[in-house]
Amino acid sequence: MRKKILLIATGGTIASHLGAEGLIPEIGAQELLKCVPEIFDFCEVDAVQPYNIDSTNVTPAHWVVLAKTIKENYEKYDGFVVCHGTDTMSYTAAMLSYLVQNSPKPIVLTGSQQPIDKEDTDGRINLRDSFLYAASDVASDVVIVFQGKVIAGTRAKKVRTKSFNAFTSVDFPNLGVIRDGKIIQYIQSKEKKEPRFYTELDEKVGLLTLTPGVRGEILDAYFKLHDAVVLSGYGTGGIPEGEYYGFYDVISRWEKKGKTLVVTTQVQQEGSDMNVYRVGRGLKNRFDLLESYSMTYESIITKLMWILAITKEDEGVKKLFYQTVNYDLIG
Repeated sequence: MRKKILLIATGGTIASHLGAEGLIPEIGAQELLKCVPEIFDFCEVDAVQPYNIDSTNVTPAHWVVLAKTIKENYEKYDGFVVCHGTDTMSYTAAMLSYLVQNSPKPIVLTGSQQPIDKEDTDGRINLRDSFLYAASDVASDVVIVFQGKVIAGTRAKKVRTKSFNAFTSVDFPNLGVIRDGKIIQYIQSKEKKEPRFYTELDEKVGLLTLTPGVRGEILDAYFKLHDAVVLSGYGTGGIPEGEYYGFYDVISRWEKKGKTLVVTTQVQQEGSDMNVYRVGRGLKNRFDLLESYSMTYESIITKLMWILAITKEDEGVKKLFYQTVNYDLIG
C-alpha cells in the first residue's frame, strides 16, 4: 500500500514570490504540491499550513505549533514533510528532534535556495526527494533532506547563503543520500521505541560568542535575562582568565543562584575539549558547568529549551543534557 504523507507548509524561500522589497512567502501548500505532481505516483498526500513566514521570523512558539501539528496527526499518517525556510531550518530540525523523540515515522524538513516557481529552482527536486524519503521503509526520526543529502536533525548546519549545496552534517556522516531517485541509506536506526511528544519550552536560553575584549559585564547581563547561557569560547573551549575579563566572578555569582552554564567552541568541526589547556581546564575544574563536546549551536540551544521546561534542578538538567537524542552527542 502507498504511504500517506502529510505536508506541513510553513513558508520560506521555496514558497516565496519576488515583491518590491524582496522575496516574500506567499505560495500556499496546494500550489507547492502542484509543482511536484510526480509524488502522487508513489504516495498519498494531504497538506496543512499552520503559518507562512520567512524563517528568519521563526520563534519558539512556532516550534510548539509544529510539534502539536505532528502530534495531532501522528496516527493518521506514515510520515511528514515540513517545508521550511533555510535560514533557521537547522534550529527547527534540532528542536523537533527534542519535541518528537524516538519517532519510527520520518519527519523530513526541506526547502530551497530559490523559489519553487523559478525555472532554475532547487525547490522541486528537494521537495520530490523529501517525499520519496518520507515514503520509504528506511526513514525514521527527524532529518533534513536537501540537495540529495539526508542529515540527522541535530547535526545539520547551513554553511552557504546562496549555493544549492547549502547544508552540511557537522562531525557526523550523512545518514544517506538520494541519487537518481534512489535512496542509499548509510545509517539506519535499529531501535524501535514508542514516540515521545513534548510541547513545553523555556525560551530563556542565550548564546554569547566571545571576541577578544568582551568583558564579564556582558556575561552578567546574559545571566540576568536567561535561565541558561551558552558561552562560546575559543579553540577547544578556552575562556579568558584574569581581572581584565572578570568571567570567573560573574559565573560564581550566578552559579549560586542556580543558573545553568554550557561552554562550547566557536570552531565548527571536532568539538570542545576543555581539558587540553589551562584556560579551559581551570574553568571546568572550578565550576559545575556543562560542556557541549560535539554538539552544534543549534542542538545545544534547543536542547536546553526542552530540558529547562522539564526541570531546572542541576542534576536533572545534567542528566538530560548528556542523554543522546537523534545523534546529538557522539564520541
